[in-house]
Amino acid sequence: MSRDLAPPSPAAGTAPPPQVFAVLSQSRAQLERQAELGGTLRLAQWRNCEDHTGYNRPGHHTLSVYLQGGQDVRVVGERSPLDAAHGQPGTFCILPADHESQWQIAGPLRFVHLYLSDSAWAQRIVRLLDAEPRAYTLAPRFFGQDPALADWARQVSALDWGDTSQRLQAHQLSEAALDRLVLMAAQPHARERALHLAKGGLAPAARRRVLEQIETQLAAGQTEGLSLAELAAEANLSEFHFARMFRHSLGCSVHGWISQRRSARAQALLRERPKLSLAEVAARCGYASASHLSRSLRADLGATAGEWRRAGV
Repeated sequence: MSRDLAPPSPAAGTAPPPQVFAVLSQSRAQLERQAELGGTLRLAQWRNCEDHTGYNRPGHHTLSVYLQGGQDVRVVGERSPLDAAHGQPGTFCILPADHESQWQIAGPLRFVHLYLSDSAWAQRIVRLLDAEPRAYTLAPRFFGQDPALADWARQVSALDWGDTSQRLQAHQLSEAALDRLVLMAAQPHARERALHLAKGGLAPAARRRVLEQIETQLAAGQTEGLSLAELAAEANLSEFHFARMFRHSLGCSVHGWISQRRSARAQALLRERPKLSLAEVAARCGYASASHLSRSLRADLGATAGEWRRAGV
């Protein structure tokens, strides 16, 4: 890998890279750039040529859209139907968390990847489908065509991810693209698989009650009712069993879910209510102060509340 294309060293304490990213890093593919986005999403832009690589149940979802080339890419021994025999600029591929595939790349190829974590997937399934996240997966797609996803790739590839404002634009564009992806390609697991997944998780009625309580309290700018004990009582479970079942169902801790929902609400208020002061936004979302809000958003998005608002995304 050439020096100017080498990926930046990960910061101490950051999460390990997604498996698809790690596999490509060990192949002939060259990483052009990458960016951590909000909502536990990661964006990466690659180029490759004369390579053979494969993925084995990566444990996360990947959206891939070709920027250049693709006519000389083949999926080796693919059993699922292909949208087309080969790719081209603008075509997309969906690599689900539990899929396996082998890829043969002959000619030059440039593409953008968006990696979707378990918690980011869970939030979308709950918000868009009101369903148990573990009971749904993405259907694999190879060389599909969708104008909205092709536009997303063109737009994010034209942005400077090193610039805070433009990286925040890439974040918003990617959030919209993933919502479209879920609505377009999410499918229930087979019944046997869904029943197996349901073991150990929250019952649907309990999950709805708990999540509704979280949203109601956050909308009121209150932290009362959000303690582990109070949420466990809403589900009629002990704190220990509730915490474990919540993680089984939603892919993250109770605290992690609340933090992500609080952050999402703050981002929406900053975008939709420009006349609200940062202190007012903080109070409405349950943050202790405007500085607490900015520190939280910087951790989530790499930008302060003021930078998010000025970006106009």
